[in-house]
Amino acid sequence: MKDYIILTDSCSDLPTYLIEKEHLQVLPLGFNIDGKNYKNYSDEREMSHKDFYDSLRNHKSATTSQLSPNEFIEAIEPILKEGKDVLCIIFSSALSGTYNSLVVAKNELEDKYKDNKIIAIDSLSASLGQGLLVYSALNLKKQGKSIDEVATYVEENKLKLCHLFTVDDLGHLKRGGRLSSTKAFLGTVLQLKPVLYVDDMGRLVPLNTVRGRKGAFKDIVKKIEERISNDSQTVFISHGDCKEDAEFMAELIKEKFDVKDIVISPIGPVIGAHAGPNTIAVFFFGNYR
Repeated sequence: MKDYIILTDSCSDLPTYLIEKEHLQVLPLGFNIDGKNYKNYSDEREMSHKDFYDSLRNHKSATTSQLSPNEFIEAIEPILKEGKDVLCIIFSSALSGTYNSLVVAKNELEDKYKDNKIIAIDSLSASLGQGLLVYSALNLKKQGKSIDEVATYVEENKLKLCHLFTVDDLGHLKRGGRLSSTKAFLGTVLQLKPVLYVDDMGRLVPLNTVRGRKGAFKDIVKKIEERISNDSQTVFISHGDCKEDAEFMAELIKEKFDVKDIVISPIGPVIGAHAGPNTIAVFFFGNYR
């Protein structure tokens, strides 16, 4: 069986220890804060997550930028030169143009390396939802599955990857066009917290609104119960610089479900620029999104 490399981007929000352990290639998207450009490296070499979220809390504005076709070419071509194939699992095309950049790069490289295979998968996922798909792909690769077998699994199961999350500051959703100014204002005054999900088209969609942050956590647990396909799985939780809340959510999940493991990791700056500080997100495989 021909050897292959699994590649993803930094919107997967996977923890550094896992990236290093699995020798995973992660391409960093860009972000701009306070007029300066940075790359969203998982090891925080250009800006720490703490400094990023502190900047947002101090009302600094942040914007993000997608990966270019050339950045994909520079990452993938050396792998092809080694005679290996490449499986790319990328941030939802409904939320970024990064996947489209990959397709452009793929078409250019395939003309040059006709004996190599490049498989591009639009994860239709974000943050550790995308990360959980990559994690599952890595485990299948370790079990000896071929690139085609792993790609088939990801395509067949990506719409079973559930994303449930809540945000603390409705203003970030308003600025991102996910919530009207009126709803954001009323929600803030009434202490209403939205519970959102990523739909089958990879879009960020409000699910409902509940009173108070703890109420949102309990509502997420209820929705997990409605969707989860089996308890014996690894659940991922990502957070916007609020690890204690993530650990509290983990305890709520452990009390209700006999999960195999729970992995907690921060939300990086690219996703965090749109979700804001104190976001809590839970990811697992379910019967439907």
